[in-house]
Amino acid sequence: MVPDTDRPTTAVLAPPDPAHARDGLGPRDDTQSSDSDPESGSSPAMDKDAIERLGRQRPALLTSVFAEVGFVSAIVLSMMMCEYFVSGFNIVLPAISEALEIPESIRTWPAGVPNLTTAAFLLPCARLSDQYGGRIVFLAGHVWLFVWSLVAGFSASPEMMIACRALQGVGAAAFMPAGIALLGQTYRPGPRKNLVFAIYGAFACIGFYFGIIIGAIGGQLLTWSWYFWIGAIFVAIVVVLGITTIPKALSQRAPNVAMDWLGTATIVPGVVLIVFALTDGGHAPQGWRTPYVYVTFVIGALLLIVSVYIEGWVAKQALVPPELFKPKYMKRLCLALFLAYGVFGLFLFYASFYIETVLQATPLQTAAWFTPLAVGGMMLAISGGLVMHLVPGRVLLVISGLGFTLSGLLFVLIPERASGSGPSIDFIYWAYIFSAMVAGTIGIDITFNVTNVFITTAVPSALQATAGAVINSLLYLGIAFWLGVAELAVASANAGRVASGQAEMPLREQYQIGFWIGVALGGLATLLFLSVDIGQAAASMTADEKLAQAQADGLGEIARASSRVHGDNEEKK
Repeated sequence: MVPDTDRPTTAVLAPPDPAHARDGLGPRDDTQSSDSDPESGSSPAMDKDAIERLGRQRPALLTSVFAEVGFVSAIVLSMMMCEYFVSGFNIVLPAISEALEIPESIRTWPAGVPNLTTAAFLLPCARLSDQYGGRIVFLAGHVWLFVWSLVAGFSASPEMMIACRALQGVGAAAFMPAGIALLGQTYRPGPRKNLVFAIYGAFACIGFYFGIIIGAIGGQLLTWSWYFWIGAIFVAIVVVLGITTIPKALSQRAPNVAMDWLGTATIVPGVVLIVFALTDGGHAPQGWRTPYVYVTFVIGALLLIVSVYIEGWVAKQALVPPELFKPKYMKRLCLALFLAYGVFGLFLFYASFYIETVLQATPLQTAAWFTPLAVGGMMLAISGGLVMHLVPGRVLLVISGLGFTLSGLLFVLIPERASGSGPSIDFIYWAYIFSAMVAGTIGIDITFNVTNVFITTAVPSALQATAGAVINSLLYLGIAFWLGVAELAVASANAGRVASGQAEMPLREQYQIGFWIGVALGGLATLLFLSVDIGQAAASMTADEKLAQAQADGLGEIARASSRVHGDNEEKK
């Protein structure tokens, strides 16, 4: 996969033991003895050439090219199917809404509820991955997704559709952090890991476009049910591929890891209730004055406040360990991602509705107009994997932030087309929609790849599943939360107009509210990215190796101090 060497290393790069300086891969300094010298003032150094070589080699766990291709394929196809059930549903939603008579006031629920359940269950599922091994949870999540995708195709009511979509999200919550953990535990920092994560991001683009195509075909040429059933077939393929290619060594249990039940009991319902209130508040009979809306919001907020206390002072093994946020810039980066992914969710939802309802495009035409988002994403993902070790991460993140901002701004600026007048559809597409799609893919794909590599490299192996959960919870919670905020803003604006005796806003103006919110979020995310200096994704020691090296250096300091004290005592004698 990386044209440097394809032979797996059998050595393990680890900091040398203070008592045996030759245990590491790097050559020993000839000026040092074979034992640690407490007087030397330096600890055994890692060989940079060895680190670089290991960053390019195939992991020893994957014994052949075919084993590596199969393993990577299983993980990246899971990402493809996750995106499939997000993007394509927005295209087939008008047909589903018509067939199941889904009121416009609740159409955001079947579109957004998988994001909500995925975000809510990511952390508990990551803990299960730590307990029972990433392989088992990865496969179980796909089996769960297969079942509820199959059932969703038989939905006979809006309630059944919403329930199936919610349960689909639980399956994604299981296999997404497990998949990132499997990659993060297998590949060490370096160009090969960058390329693998770039392929992972590229398949998100492939799944995104594949979902749009199948959604368009299902909505226009077949029936909407086939969108779910075709997805179920591909999920079954992932299950078979995962069983046969993911090494069983990645399914080892950790007997000392326990589930944080108190954290789960407060975080999951807290997140669900707050997002429910934000999403439904604008469409409730009395808006936010409706009792069940503000009651659910208050209860959700209280549960999250309690969860902060539990995670910080009560839980012995917190779902969100404080160690996860120790790397520099981690907190700031997480906030920026929460804002940026919200922009992408708003862009996907409102762009598809704008194209189909305001510009009157057919489902297949809509799919064709989304092509630059997918093709550009694949190109950016692969090329980004080849340059991430050369270009500073901050530069890449700022470029992505500008892309997020521009994607929504271009839709806001689309001129209105009155009947028989105004700019042509061709002009609108090339000047605004095509450019917005390119900007959107610059935003999401650069951000996704850079932050995946940085976060999984910055945390130790034991926190890989949790890191994967945090990455994806920011993605899905950002989409669900800000989509709920946008719908609340649209509903409030409409309610204000109706209260003053005016008609509701035209659809174009309603969608513009969502895009303006995205522009604001994109600007804030860009400012945060400017303050995050994460460097280049070059070959380096893993987080575990850096910790072991620091501990070895500490032991060396203690030994040298002890030797000096011993020498002073001898002199006094």
